[in-house]
Amino acid sequence: MNQETNLKLSNSEYEKLISKSFKNTNIKEKSIITGKIVSIENDIVTIDVGLKSEGRIPINEFSRPGQKTEINIGDETDVYIEHVDNSNGETSLSREKAVKQKAWHDLQDSFSNNKVVVGVPFNRVKGGMSVDLNGVIAFLPGSQIDTRQIIKDTKELLNKPLELLILKMDKYRGNIVVSRKAITENELKEQRKELLNSIEEGSIIEGKVKNLTDYGAFIDLGGMDGLVHVTDISWTKINHPSDKLELNQNIKVKVLKFDEELSRLSLGIKQLTDNPWDKINDNIKVNDVTSAKVVSISDNFVNIIVNDSFDGTISINELTWLKKPPHPSKIVSLNETIEIKVLEIDEEKRKLISSLKQMKDNPWSKLQENYKINDSFDTEVVNVVDFGIFVKVQDEIDGMVHVSDLSWSEDECSEMLKNFKKGDKLKVKILDINVEKERISLGIKHLKNDFVQDFITNNPIKSKVTGTIKEIDEKGIKLEFGQEKNIYGYVKKSNLSKDKNEQRTERFAIGENIDSIILSLDTKTRILNLSIKELEIQDEKEALSKYGSSDSGASLGDILGSVLKK
Repeated sequence: MNQETNLKLSNSEYEKLISKSFKNTNIKEKSIITGKIVSIENDIVTIDVGLKSEGRIPINEFSRPGQKTEINIGDETDVYIEHVDNSNGETSLSREKAVKQKAWHDLQDSFSNNKVVVGVPFNRVKGGMSVDLNGVIAFLPGSQIDTRQIIKDTKELLNKPLELLILKMDKYRGNIVVSRKAITENELKEQRKELLNSIEEGSIIEGKVKNLTDYGAFIDLGGMDGLVHVTDISWTKINHPSDKLELNQNIKVKVLKFDEELSRLSLGIKQLTDNPWDKINDNIKVNDVTSAKVVSISDNFVNIIVNDSFDGTISINELTWLKKPPHPSKIVSLNETIEIKVLEIDEEKRKLISSLKQMKDNPWSKLQENYKINDSFDTEVVNVVDFGIFVKVQDEIDGMVHVSDLSWSEDECSEMLKNFKKGDKLKVKILDINVEKERISLGIKHLKNDFVQDFITNNPIKSKVTGTIKEIDEKGIKLEFGQEKNIYGYVKKSNLSKDKNEQRTERFAIGENIDSIILSLDTKTRILNLSIKELEIQDEKEALSKYGSSDSGASLGDILGSVLKK
């Protein structure tokens, strides 16, 4: 009896039970409702939505692209009711459809009212990126990522919230196209408007280096760009804007000119500081010695910057005391710091004419302290030219050996010149020193005696010599004196005999020894000019002097006949 009483429900309890049974009778299929997570097992999430049966949803529907799933038992969540008590007696639910329906509704409102939405790029695809808009996948074209510059690596945008505008929306096809660029363009318009209202010529504003070209740098001022011409970057000459600026560098600039109609800005950087040339005479004077940096090198001069403030130049003739200087790059290096002497201040061209060689004493002024004419010394070849060789003398002084001073034999000079090369060691003799013209003449052949001159010394002009016939031609005969010394003489046909009938070359034979008189020396060909005729005349005079007299009445033929008989 008591048991029966205990099982009997009170009226209030019964009403509560009935009320609970009909609590969610108004739940409809194809609608969204809030449910509670009651279990998570084997990647399946069980949801209680207050119906007779619970619904089950795969756990992957609770994840967002690029994010981890974070759900717990007891969490409430919106779900979409597919079916109530399906054929298996279960409630069919979808978390994904609930999220998408709600997201589509919100996105439609944002699209209609041009509102900003927040999306997370989670994947890079061809032509752009896939973006998660709170559960709905949208496409962000590469051309709509940014308006100021092309982002080379979009990887840096992955899994980071971005503010976007919806450009196109098609719920039926499930297509949404979004843009980041549209927002930045709107921002730039506002910034541009604010910038244009605040700037004027002479204004100093901040910007970022956007692009570097050969002719200047483009500066992003936030809303619009301005150009700093390469000549307005520095008071000193630069080869390229990159010498002074870097991409994305924050920098202050001065507005030089503003064309409001074209919205064109000409900017300057150097104008932020005083022009150093305005006070050049307070800082630099002629003959000052100061440091300079080599900024460029050409064939004929070197460009420098003096004291980091003034452009300067050094001509090739002021680089070295060498008479024939090498290329400037052989003397100085790019970006090298050197000590120079200021020769002239050209205020009109804003350039300092400078000298490097005058940092040293002129070596020519001390040359005669160490070298004298006829001195000989060992050296090396520094250059070979068509007309001779240049050799090192001392410091920055080179001397020249003319091709004609290589050998006493002219025929050998050209061949000897061909065999010389840079770096060859040799010995030379000083022939002449001209300090005023900064020239020193040297010789190699002069290290040995001139065998032709030695022969003339031993056999003066008008003396009798004996030679061997080496060659015979129609014009005369060539004689040789001394086989080793190669001394030659020539007897012209008219000098072969006093008697014209005997002036015949066929009277002579090669190898025959004959006597002749030395008439002269051809210094150019170094060949002796000889005469047999002169020898005959000389012999005749001696015979008359020795055997004849004015009173004897004897003829010259008689005298010579008697001499010949003896």
